[in-house]
Amino acid sequence: MTDEAHEIDLDTPPEAALAAVGRAAEAWGAKFDREGPGGTLYLPVVSGLRRGLVSGPVTVEEDGEGSRVVFRPEETIQYVQTAPVVILVISGLGGIATVLWPFFPELLPISSLGAVLALGGWFLVLSRLRTSGPQEFLVAVAAEAEGDGLPG
Repeated sequence: MTDEAHEIDLDTPPEAALAAVGRAAEAWGAKFDREGPGGTLYLPVVSGLRRGLVSGPVTVEEDGEGSRVVFRPEETIQYVQTAPVVILVISGLGGIATVLWPFFPELLPISSLGAVLALGGWFLVLSRLRTSGPQEFLVAVAAEAEGDGLPG
């Protein structure tokens, strides 16, 4: 994950945008420490097989009739989830056994098990991979800002 700034423009005043950031952080499972016209955000993220925490300052600036919310990640801590990696390695071995049995006939008895393992890896891990990071969080902030009913 890069340390580039993530930003979104909202049609709400800065105070309403800050409130939307707080509500979105609570719904997201994040922590938002408000400090003046912004604050510090501690955002849990998921990126494929990695999970972690991204933290940094959030600023809300007046922008014409609305406001601009800017999140600048400063610190990222991520780790690889080992259980899905183990499942993928096992399913990869099963897939190899399934593909190689025509060349090595002694693998024929385990080729059907290999196919089940390969498909199991797909259904257990790969089909469930998702990504949620700073940009998705800002989309949630925009949804919160639209739903608060305050005139922009």
